[in-house]
Amino acid sequence: MTLFNFNTLFTNEQDCINHFVKLKYPNGLICPKCSTSEKVYRVANPKMAICSNCASQFSFFTGTIFEKSNTDLRIWFYAIMQMLNAKKGISAKQLQRDTGVTYKTAWRILHKIREAMGNTTNDKLFEAIVEIDETYIGGKPRKKNKGNDDDNPPKVAPPKNKRGRGTKKTPVVGVKERNSKQVYAVVAMPDKDGKKLSGKQLFNILDKVCKADTTVITDDFRSYNILDKQNSPFIHLTVNHSIGQFSDSKGTHTNGIESFWAVLKRGIYGMYHSISLKYMQKYINEFCFRANNRENKNAFNTLLGLC
Repeated sequence: MTLFNFNTLFTNEQDCINHFVKLKYPNGLICPKCSTSEKVYRVANPKMAICSNCASQFSFFTGTIFEKSNTDLRIWFYAIMQMLNAKKGISAKQLQRDTGVTYKTAWRILHKIREAMGNTTNDKLFEAIVEIDETYIGGKPRKKNKGNDDDNPPKVAPPKNKRGRGTKKTPVVGVKERNSKQVYAVVAMPDKDGKKLSGKQLFNILDKVCKADTTVITDDFRSYNILDKQNSPFIHLTVNHSIGQFSDSKGTHTNGIESFWAVLKRGIYGMYHSISLKYMQKYINEFCFRANNRENKNAFNTLLGLC
């Protein structure tokens, strides 16, 4: 949705309410208490309706991210549009400047929308050929200054933070299907033994989203060797990054999921700068939703339906 279309469709909050009601009740209003669609009428309060059958009133927004919010729905809808249009996301400070709400309100709106973006499911939807890879999210180490006077000039200590596997950063595992270009990514928390990215963890992620007999392309990380066992339901192909091989003549590569990591990291470092582990999965969901709906011309209503 373009800004021009947005301003044409939603001139005031009533337009937003009508659009939401039409999307939620395409066949007419339904009472959530008695499930009847007869004798259900809208009342003076534009967000409410009444059922004459059971004499109960209900709000159209109960159970949605808009519940208990006094913020104008145009601001909510504008934030949804911006989150879909901005390839690398929109910050709460930017939304604050654009709409005039407080930073706290802007932050809450964006996080509620990210929650809705995570309402999609990828259970057993991936098949044919998929790529799986992992990346690491976390800030770069700061240089430490030693000494603070003229007689003892500061000395810069080199940062110690290993890159890639073995780092203290948080690992994120992603799966991308070649045909549909759909992406599924999840924060990989350590198991009960404190291990990260074990073969069992990676297998469980694949087993959640991939059908049996799916061809899985990985790099040469040893944890993926679990896919070579005889009882594995997947066909395993490997590209050997350790010797500088990134693709072969048969199209074996993980470039698709790595391109997703590039957008994700540019968004985090360039737009959000830093994200905490507590909210990391929400940000991952945001980038996955945008990637999975980049060709969806009705993405605004799709996301609004998830809200």
